[in-house]
Amino acid sequence: MPGEYERIARITDPYELLRAATGRLAEAQQEVTELARLRRRLIQDLHAQGMSYGQIGEAAGLSRGRIHQIRHTGPAPEGAFLGTGAITIATPLKREERGGRPVVAVEDVAAAGRLEALARTFGLDVSTEHVPLGGEIDLNQPGLVVICGPRLSAVMGRAYDADPVIRWEQTEAGAWALRDVRSGELFVSGMDDGSGRTRDVAYLGRLPRPDGNGTFLAFTGVHPPGTLGVVALLSSDIGTLWGQVGTEPFSVVVGVEYDADTSEARRTELLTPLYRHDQA
Repeated sequence: MPGEYERIARITDPYELLRAATGRLAEAQQEVTELARLRRRLIQDLHAQGMSYGQIGEAAGLSRGRIHQIRHTGPAPEGAFLGTGAITIATPLKREERGGRPVVAVEDVAAAGRLEALARTFGLDVSTEHVPLGGEIDLNQPGLVVICGPRLSAVMGRAYDADPVIRWEQTEAGAWALRDVRSGELFVSGMDDGSGRTRDVAYLGRLPRPDGNGTFLAFTGVHPPGTLGVVALLSSDIGTLWGQVGTEPFSVVVGVEYDADTSEARRTELLTPLYRHDQA
């Protein structure tokens, strides 16, 4: 934008100028990425509606070859499922049992790392932060992805309460579980239902920010294997999820069969419909 360039160029302090130019370059790069993603999605949608690449190119004043190139290069549209431009992945701190020091669970570190790698394949910038001990996190941030349940954060507990179809509950034995309000079914982890099965359950959803100015993505397993399972699901099926819910608020319960020795997911499945909240 010429006006923005001129404003920055008029800065006389060299260090302020360097900061402003660097910041503007980062913003511009994000804008280019998101415009490329939008352009690819539009071509993909038009082609899915029955238009040929030649017809799209003729209507847009571009060659068929250029349209075909755009359709198959650049950041994939489904990356917007995670966010646009830049995202922040938040993982919870927990109290170490022996020393009492704040630590991050190994599985949460692995989940965040894999999610970061996935996001970067879509051209997204990624930063990380922690949900502090006590659970006080600012959910009014753009591009926020929170890997945390209600047990470690009352703030997240209140956010989950805004979900009209999936509820966090505690069983009579005190274990956390997930209930589908529509069907009434309660989903309990194999660690907690007495079966001993290597099967966990997890929440995945997009929820409204407390300030009403947007949404954030949230997921977590009842136990660590469920968290790893959600990331495995996103890595393999994010295109399908994006196709069904886009960037709208939604939620679903994920079932995860996992390896008892490594906690790694062997198989994932959706245990409930993929509920869009605007249709709930």
